[in-house]
Amino acid sequence: MQKLHLVMGGRVKDPQGLEFVDLKAIDLVGVFPDYATAEEAWRAAAQRTVDDAEMRYVIVHMHRLLEPDLPAA
Repeated sequence: MQKLHLVMGGRVKDPQGLEFVDLKAIDLVGVFPDYATAEEAWRAAAQRTVDDAEMRYVIVHMHRLLEPDLPAA
């Protein structure tokens, strides 16, 4: 099974949370075929904004959203 991962980020209301300020301004880094590649892209994107506490990048496990009944491991 293909395991897709989305890397995205943007400005958040609270640096401890995941509520984005402006959904139209979300930075969609890309969709990646495995976690290792997604993590590499996430690290690069997060590093660009390391000095901005209100910017947050995340990895979304799209395969878990598309097929929620599959086991996590």
